[in-house]
Amino acid sequence: MVFHPAIIALYLSSMLISFMISYSAYYGIQILRKWDIQSGSELQLILERKTYLISTLLTYLFGFQLISFFLYIFTADQLHTLFVGAMCAAGTLKVNDYGYPALILKMINFLVAGLWLILNSTDNRAYDYPLIKKKYLLLLIMAPWVLTEMIFLVNYFLQLKPNIITSCCGSLFSAGQNSMASDLASLPPTLMKGIFYLMTASTLICGIRFYQKEKGGYLFSVMSALTFWVSIASIISFISLYYYELPTHHCPFCLLQKEYGYIGYPLYAALFGSAVSGMGIGVLMPFRNLRSLCETLPAMQRKLVLVSLILSLIFTALVTYRIVFSDFRL
Repeated sequence: MVFHPAIIALYLSSMLISFMISYSAYYGIQILRKWDIQSGSELQLILERKTYLISTLLTYLFGFQLISFFLYIFTADQLHTLFVGAMCAAGTLKVNDYGYPALILKMINFLVAGLWLILNSTDNRAYDYPLIKKKYLLLLIMAPWVLTEMIFLVNYFLQLKPNIITSCCGSLFSAGQNSMASDLASLPPTLMKGIFYLMTASTLICGIRFYQKEKGGYLFSVMSALTFWVSIASIISFISLYYYELPTHHCPFCLLQKEYGYIGYPLYAALFGSAVSGMGIGVLMPFRNLRSLCETLPAMQRKLVLVSLILSLIFTALVTYRIVFSDFRL
């Protein structure tokens, strides 16, 4: 099982990213302590060359970090036929104690890697790299999370043993179980539907206001983050029910299967992309008054808010279309 192509790709990418972020963290400490753009010292020149190389490599590696989140779920879903009781990725991830922790870490690192890419892209647009210490500080914060993800990922795949009896998604995401998944599945669908549309509408209004008047950037960022988590809960609580047309099937992973047109991939891509773009607005807000960024940063924020709004509308449209045209009714 270790020789599955997708597993090998996940191994290599995780190890490479972990190595690079550890290597970057070493120079990040020096940059935080000794970076001085006004200096012409030999150390400063070395740091400038190193940071250019590191930033370029990390841009590609973090780009794959985003893709690997979906690859991990896809791989888990493809392997479900090897385990008795598993019907989708939900059961495969439950085979040992490392599957779901690795998924949660990948989700967190997806969001943080996306924010780092936004910060790095903004920094590279200025002539004096005004955000270099900020982005290397973020790398130092990310390092233990990425390393922990690698450890859980490797242990998860190494300890997969075929023919293990595992839980199906029907039992994992059903009311009455003592778990977070069960608690989310037990949320009142009608109430969650109202909260979902209220949060989405509020976030869109905040985004349009920021796009037109460049006001309320922090508010839009916070609303994007809150709407992201509300949407995750909503998928389990009521959105999935309309796709499965079953009142008891709350699994967020079966949406990724062929029987449902792989609809989970565009749903989750739009949701995660909207969240990262929206939260990126807040990350950049403290730097709007920097002289070297005062011209380029507002334009970049406008692009980010536009991307976030479009992706949010795509996600909401996919959900609403299914609710309206499905024969299923709560």
